[in-house]
Amino acid sequence: MSFVGPRPERPEIGEEYEKLIPEFCFRLKVKAGLTGYAQVYGKYNTTPYDKLKLDLTYIENYSIWLDLKLILMTIKVLFQKENSEGVDKSQKTAISAEKNIEETICKERDIRNAKKI
Repeated sequence: MSFVGPRPERPEIGEEYEKLIPEFCFRLKVKAGLTGYAQVYGKYNTTPYDKLKLDLTYIENYSIWLDLKLILMTIKVLFQKENSEGVDKSQKTAISAEKNIEETICKERDIRNAKKI
C-alpha cells in the first residue's frame, strides 16, 4: 500500500459495486493508498460512481507533484469539520445510494452518447 492512491473498499462492498459498475475494478489497477483524490475532493457519502470518476482522474493525471498536493490537502481536510464528520440521517450514504446508481450511470452514458452524435 502506498500513502497516496485510490483507497480500496472492503471486499464484500467492492464486489457489490462491481456488479453495478463493472469499471469499478479499474481504480485498483494501481497501488492502493491511505489517502487519495476521492478522499480529498469527495465526502463520506460520495457515491461509488463518483469515487470511480475521482480515482480515474487521479490515475490519468498522476505525478509526484499531485501526490504531494494531495498529502497537504489531506492534512487540511482533517481540520475542516464539514469534510471530516459523518452523515446525518437526511443524507445518503454510499450504501443507500447504490439503489440510484444504475439510473445515474445510464443518464451519464446517455449524455456522453448524445455528445458524440
